[in-house]
Amino acid sequence: MFHDRVVVVTGGAMGIGRVIAEEFAKEGAHVCVIDILPNGYFVGDLGDQATLEAFAQKVISDYGRVDVLVNNAPPAMRGLSECTYEAFNQALRVGVTAPFYLTKLFAPYFAPGASVINISSSRDRMSQPQTESYTAAKGGIAALTHALAVSLAGRVRVNSISPGWIDTSFAQYEGPDAAQQPAGRVGHPLDIANMVLYLASDKAGFIAGENICIDGGMTRQMIYHNDFGWKLEEEGKA
Repeated sequence: MFHDRVVVVTGGAMGIGRVIAEEFAKEGAHVCVIDILPNGYFVGDLGDQATLEAFAQKVISDYGRVDVLVNNAPPAMRGLSECTYEAFNQALRVGVTAPFYLTKLFAPYFAPGASVINISSSRDRMSQPQTESYTAAKGGIAALTHALAVSLAGRVRVNSISPGWIDTSFAQYEGPDAAQQPAGRVGHPLDIANMVLYLASDKAGFIAGENICIDGGMTRQMIYHNDFGWKLEEEGKA
């Protein structure tokens, strides 16, 4: 399905990004990874403008086009108590600015039927304490998705995926960790990679500007104190 297609994956050296890159490679795609960690294509900081330009130039020099762009690289998670001004901006540069700018750089080179897939998070709609930098970036890329989908209408389909708890080590969980999920288990990277490949395929040709939450149903589950046996136990009072 993706034989000889040119696929760009940011943050593709480990975790979800690595599995996405591997799945495209299995389908015969030319996979161009950029990551701050060692990888076989391009090492660099996605928060740096010159790095993004050099990377885009290399991809176009090597292949002349882009069929699929997967903006996956995760921003750092820092909270209100400790996150500095620069750390917050760096998270936005990696999580929002880089996806925008790479899409802009590749815009003249997207092949017919091209697709952009942004990796957001279920944190784009729910939060834990002290996660502001990550959550803001993930909310930003979710909104960026429908804006780009409209701007690139008729040329490139743009969609996003919001993963929930995805264990990148493929660990098998039992007990409450699994049982709390309506799907009955914790997610793993293939749950996300399979959707990325679907959205990039012709089978998803009528899907654009959409955000698909893959979280085992957690964000659909209402939880209240003393409901279905769940109790809030305040620290020191358990």
